[in-house]
Amino acid sequence: MQEAVHAAVVALIDELGREGVTVPRVAARAGVTPSTIYRRWSDIATLVSDVARRNLRTDCPVKPCGRLSEDLPAWAEMYQDEMDSTPGRAMVRDVLRGWDGRQKACPLLDAVRPSIALICDASVEPVNFDVEAVIDAVVAPLLTRIIFTDAPLPSTLARDAAVAFVERHSLNAGRSGCSQRHGVRT
Repeated sequence: MQEAVHAAVVALIDELGREGVTVPRVAARAGVTPSTIYRRWSDIATLVSDVARRNLRTDCPVKPCGRLSEDLPAWAEMYQDEMDSTPGRAMVRDVLRGWDGRQKACPLLDAVRPSIALICDASVEPVNFDVEAVIDAVVAPLLTRIIFTDAPLPSTLARDAAVAFVERHSLNAGRSGCSQRHGVRT
């Protein structure tokens, strides 16, 4: 049932745009009753958010070479390209529309943690920070600008933030390894 409903949402967005997606239309397309959708998702914003969340990329789009000073900026640039695109901006807004604040963390941040952790763990250079520090310095400013502005972002915003972050932290390098959830590990 969930697959049929998700497929119906995607098809209706493609055909009618987000404004044209309603619970009755999704139900008719998916072959379920509207009450089935309301029981599972409560409203159209939550449903569209669930579909967008499912489409969040959690795999790392770069193959780490082991040099944090190259890998993190390359990842940041790719992340910005994806999120600053028209579909990326729509996905961010869709995810946020359905996020009720009760979850432990916003899915937009959960989606980037594995990629950042992979890059940190692959680094032969010392890593003396945690994944959350990268989110605070690189991801959060980017998402904030995407959420609150309609203009395209400066093309090197995320890359420059990642370069500056690595430079700032390479001066005090001490421990190595970067865990996904719990910070620095030795």
